[in-house]
Amino acid sequence: MSADADTTAHTPTIVLVGHGMVGQRFLEALADRGVTRRARIVVLCEEPRPAYDRVQLTSYFSGKTPDDLSMVGAGFMEEHGIELYVGDAAESVDREARTVTARSGRVFAYDTLVLATGSYPFVPPVPGKDARGCFVYRTIEDLLAIEEYAKTATTGAVVGGGLLGLEAAGALKGLGLDTHVVEFAPRLMPVQVDEGGGAALLRTIERMGLSVHTGTGTQEVVTADGAVTGMRLSDGSELAVDMVVFSAGVRPRDQLARDCGLAVGERGGIAVDERCRTSDPAVFAIGECALAVDGRVYGLVAPGYEMAQTVAAVLAEEADQGFTGADMSTKLKLLGVDVASFGDAHGTAEGCLDVVYSDSRSGVYKKLVVDGEGVLLGGVLVGDADSYGLLRPLTGTVPPVSPEQLVLPAGAGAPVALGPSALPDDAVICSCHNVTKHAIGQCSSLAEVKKCTKAGTGCGSCVKVIEKLLPAPVDQGLCGCFSYSRSELYEITRTLRLTSFAALLDSHGRPEARGGEGCEVCKPAVGSILASLNNGYILDGEQASLQDTNDHFLANMQRNGSYSVVPRIPGGEITPDKLIVIGEVARDYGLYTKITGGQRIDLFGARVDQLPAIWTRLVDAGFESGHAYGKSLRTVKSCVGQTWCRYGVQDSVKMAIQLELRYRGLRSPHKLKSAVSGCARECAEAQSKDFGIIATANGWNLYVGGNGGATPRHADLLAQDLPDAELVRLIDRFLMFYIRTADRLERTSTWLDRLEGGLDHLKDVVVHDSLGLCDELEALMAAHVDAYQDEWAQTLDDPERLRRFVSFVNAPDTPDPSVRFVPERDQIKPDLTFLTLEGVASR
Repeated sequence: MSADADTTAHTPTIVLVGHGMVGQRFLEALADRGVTRRARIVVLCEEPRPAYDRVQLTSYFSGKTPDDLSMVGAGFMEEHGIELYVGDAAESVDREARTVTARSGRVFAYDTLVLATGSYPFVPPVPGKDARGCFVYRTIEDLLAIEEYAKTATTGAVVGGGLLGLEAAGALKGLGLDTHVVEFAPRLMPVQVDEGGGAALLRTIERMGLSVHTGTGTQEVVTADGAVTGMRLSDGSELAVDMVVFSAGVRPRDQLARDCGLAVGERGGIAVDERCRTSDPAVFAIGECALAVDGRVYGLVAPGYEMAQTVAAVLAEEADQGFTGADMSTKLKLLGVDVASFGDAHGTAEGCLDVVYSDSRSGVYKKLVVDGEGVLLGGVLVGDADSYGLLRPLTGTVPPVSPEQLVLPAGAGAPVALGPSALPDDAVICSCHNVTKHAIGQCSSLAEVKKCTKAGTGCGSCVKVIEKLLPAPVDQGLCGCFSYSRSELYEITRTLRLTSFAALLDSHGRPEARGGEGCEVCKPAVGSILASLNNGYILDGEQASLQDTNDHFLANMQRNGSYSVVPRIPGGEITPDKLIVIGEVARDYGLYTKITGGQRIDLFGARVDQLPAIWTRLVDAGFESGHAYGKSLRTVKSCVGQTWCRYGVQDSVKMAIQLELRYRGLRSPHKLKSAVSGCARECAEAQSKDFGIIATANGWNLYVGGNGGATPRHADLLAQDLPDAELVRLIDRFLMFYIRTADRLERTSTWLDRLEGGLDHLKDVVVHDSLGLCDELEALMAAHVDAYQDEWAQTLDDPERLRRFVSFVNAPDTPDPSVRFVPERDQIKPDLTFLTLEGVASR
């Protein structure tokens, strides 16, 4: 026995084998009950990384990183003294000695052993299954391997048309491969949906360009020189493919239990009782490796979480009702299609009746199963699963409205909308964490619900219902002057064609604010709205008084009262002659010069009275304002793309220039940044931008909602393989929808996280035009493009506008003596010593 076992003999030790989603939930349950304070906890993790969200695994191909998928909070292990050994699987268990030996050779003594070994992918025993180009779809490492191999493949096939199979098919399609799905059952997702739901799902998926083969199996993987070249199916047909992904179901990983003599089921799974205890009282099993007392191996995360809670309660010596079975209801989004099933979805109960609504044109199928007394037994929803969060908790009850009203869509004869208020207090809203309506009602915000109950942190299907159960927010008004939000003020201004702040305040301000001057919150917000609606030169008339300090002088004020000048350099492309002009201006005015991270050149240290002269020289050389001072588009960064780079697959510089020139000067709730990468190597860092574009062999992938600032957020994939025109059209819609609906000073990343329905809703609106707004959004952007004028040039053309650019109104030719500099590295920097002394003297 090693020192690991010897030194802890006096301390109760819990060894957890497996660190997936269920294993991590078990650790959290131990921590919640204080068990981590009085016991040593050892975790053996086979994978090279801690627990991650396997439910969201496919989001890796939409821009999520492995770190984004992690389920382990920063400092969690350290805070609770948990010993985590990653990449060190348990090799054997000695139940008599109560020790576990790891792959590394470490030996751990245990008082309690908890097996959370999960499951492994089933690969049909067909010839060629181990050829080069064959993969399974289970871990992040699997996805990394698939992504790498796909770079040299053109056509792929997925064996299995269930949940993971369809996700794998979506991933292959997203990687640019022509994709086939082969499912042995007569329909897709045979476990979750019935024949009608499978037909609706099939039609929708085939419209996406996937080839589906149901009712046939894989007979052979055809190879040449050890690599995949095709597939032979059981119906005699053949597919020419060079990549195969097996996703034909899973089997419980129970070999460790078998080897140490624990009881297992006839068809696999570690046999457990209602306390999840195995045939050895010191050993428990939870999650997909366990065979529950009802004879089932549960392949969903929610039952695994319930098992984790059960064992944690046993170890904490708390009363617990035990685990005797679980709700198998699921709500999924596969290839953009909502699919849900709950209760007795297939109508197996004797004497049950079906209520069905089917619209093959829109791909919507809904079926509810009821008994003769009207009790809701279950249902299937395909294409429109918005009502899942309300229907699932009503299972086993007689709903307050007829079944027909529950399946009919709005506008199709449904006279009554069923809301969350109709649910009983004991209705389980979050099945992942078994959280009731009553528990949610004790919280005041979604953040509080997630923190206190963990509801909404699992699969996320309950979030919409949770939000409707929370108390209405207090006052959503922009400020003390307006009771409307920024997005509402935008709509009022646009619809009524208002052109001044005063008109908006007098007509729609709070009664006590009408006739006033507004405040520092609403004035710049409304100023931005007016500018985004093309209300003329930003400093004309009343608009000048609405602007922030930087916008007042069309330049960025620095800490010593000087200004910086940032000319626009679209795509980072610049000629030698223009570089010379910038150098001459910087030299002649003694400006500090710096190349920015956004591929521009920043000139610091200009006095306000020098700005027009500097602009004149820059404008004469073909430059214009880079809007570094405004809540507007800053830059569209780019790599050199296929023009120069041997890896490039599209002309990223050309696209970056096109986009920057299109969206320059577009006023928005916050600054906007963009980038275009010429290939998947992502040198322009497009996924950290408000809207980023990455080239593919078939066009462009569009990502939105990224942020590389203080709270980094990877952008989400909005659409794939877009031709140039469609890419621009979708960006037009995205930007105008953001400008129209975001709050003041809200970046696209925060807005997207707050947007009800999130990315799915955004796709519905700007890609599928679910609200019928797209023509209007495109027209608004076209109006902006047509009306654009450079603000520097506009200012220089008008003597009246130039009058504001002086240090002292009563002495326009006198420079500001407080703007001082000292030399540093052959350039200048603000004289902070002078500023400090001046500040002391003034006080």
